[in-house]
Amino acid sequence: MDIRALRYFSAVAETGHMTRAAEQLGIQQPPLSLQIKSLERELGTLLFRRHPRGVALTDAGRLFQVEALRMLQDMDAMKQRMARVANGQAGTLAVGFTSSAAAHRFMPEALRAFRRAYPAVELQLREDNAAELTEALSAGRLHCGLLRVPVARPDGLVFETLLREPVWAAMPSDHRLAASFGQRGKASRPLPLAKLCEEGIILVRRPGAPGLYADLLALCHAKGLRPRVVAEVDRMMTNLNLVAAGVGLSVVPASMTGVHAHAIAYARLADGGQLDAPLTLVSRAEEDNLPAQHFATLLRQLAAQNPAS
Repeated sequence: MDIRALRYFSAVAETGHMTRAAEQLGIQQPPLSLQIKSLERELGTLLFRRHPRGVALTDAGRLFQVEALRMLQDMDAMKQRMARVANGQAGTLAVGFTSSAAAHRFMPEALRAFRRAYPAVELQLREDNAAELTEALSAGRLHCGLLRVPVARPDGLVFETLLREPVWAAMPSDHRLAASFGQRGKASRPLPLAKLCEEGIILVRRPGAPGLYADLLALCHAKGLRPRVVAEVDRMMTNLNLVAAGVGLSVVPASMTGVHAHAIAYARLADGGQLDAPLTLVSRAEEDNLPAQHFATLLRQLAAQNPAS
C-alpha cells in the first residue's frame, strides 16, 4: 500500500463516484477503479458498495477512511516539517559558550534574536571552558561556539572575531590596592601591570595552553615582570569566586566587572591597550546544518551593529 492508493481511496470516498473522483485526481476512471479493487484485495475486504449512481462506503470502508485521513494528514505534516528543515526554519542547533562569553550582553541578545527569527529550531546550549568547547566542535558534538581567545585551532574549524573589549583587573574589595585603584566595580584610576604582578595571580586556562591568560603572562614577561601564579582554574566564574574569597587577583573582560560587586573591586589596567578580550565565534568549515549557518549570519550582523565595549 502506498500513499497514492490512500489518496485515490479518499477521493472516491469524498465524492461517492468513481468518474468524479478520477476527474478530481486528473486520471482516467478505469485505472482508478483498478487501483481501488487492488486496494480491496490487499486489505481483504470490500471498501465500497457499487450501485448505478456511484459508490457508498461499507462499514470497513468507513473505518478505513478514518485511518487513511490520519495517515494522509501525518504525511502532509511530515512534508511541512521537512520543508522547514530543508530551509533551516526547523531542526536542532547545539551552541557552546564559555562563562565569560555568556557574561557579555551580546550573547543573550543574539539568542533572543535567533529564537524570534527561528522559533521552530530547538536550541541546545552548553557551557564549558574554551578547550572543551573546541574539542566538542571538532568531534561534531556542537555546531558552533562562542569563546574568548582560542586555546587551540584544529583543522576544520573557523575562528572569527566578532567583538573586542578591554581587560580589567579584579581584586578583593578589601585588598590594599582597591582603595587606590578600584571601588566596588568602578575604577578610580588605572592599575599598572607591575602592581598586579606584585600580587598572587589567578589564571583561567588549561596549563600550557594559549589564550587570554597566556597573553597576560606574555605581556608581563615582555615588560620584564615575573608574575606569581597562585592558582589555575578551568572557568571564569571559579576565578572570580577565588578573587572574592581573597585567594589572589586576576584579570577579566570588562563585561564581567559586575560579578560579585559586593566582594570584588575592578580596575582598568594601565597597560590594557596591549591586552584585550575578543568574543570569538568558532564554527565548522564544512558545516551543513542550516540553523547553524543562519545563527552565524545573525551573529555577524549583530556584531556589526554592536558598538565596541
